[in-house]
Amino acid sequence: MERILERYERYSYAERQLNATDIETPGSWTLEHAKLKARLEVLQRNQKHYAGEELDTLSMKELQNLEHQLDSALKHIRSRKNQLMHESISDLQKKDKALQEQNNNLSKQVKEREKEMAQQTPWEQQSHDHLNSSNSFVLPHPFNNLHIGEAYPTAGDNGEVEGSSRQQQQNSTSVMPPWMLRHLNG
Repeated sequence: MERILERYERYSYAERQLNATDIETPGSWTLEHAKLKARLEVLQRNQKHYAGEELDTLSMKELQNLEHQLDSALKHIRSRKNQLMHESISDLQKKDKALQEQNNNLSKQVKEREKEMAQQTPWEQQSHDHLNSSNSFVLPHPFNNLHIGEAYPTAGDNGEVEGSSRQQQQNSTSVMPPWMLRHLNG
């Protein structure tokens, strides 16, 4: 209980102190206002000087001081600009690298798909040709090249097809399968 009373007295004393300073405040406010107004005038004058206005009233030493301030400010601005440019360049390089990797991956995918298409195409072509040969009869050459009335070429003793019969077999096999020629010939 004693601690609670002590705390109460401390807080009430602190509150009395704040109220006492509030009473003194109106006098200090006028002083503070005058200081802030003078500071504002100095800052506005310096801003005009930095902008290159009202330089006629400045002495040589003040002009040199202003020049030194502007030079140091320019150095700071240039270093910040260079830092931002380097950061931007590094970001762009990272993006460039990511895009190159993405491009390489896409190129690999395109090559793989082309390879798959190249592998699928002969298989599809074979199955397509097989369907065409079993369902319909398609001749790639005109009919006048066919020698339907002639006999199917036979092999000689040594297993080679003889002269014109050999050429006829090559033409016939490219146009019609041999089993069809046997059927037509005989």
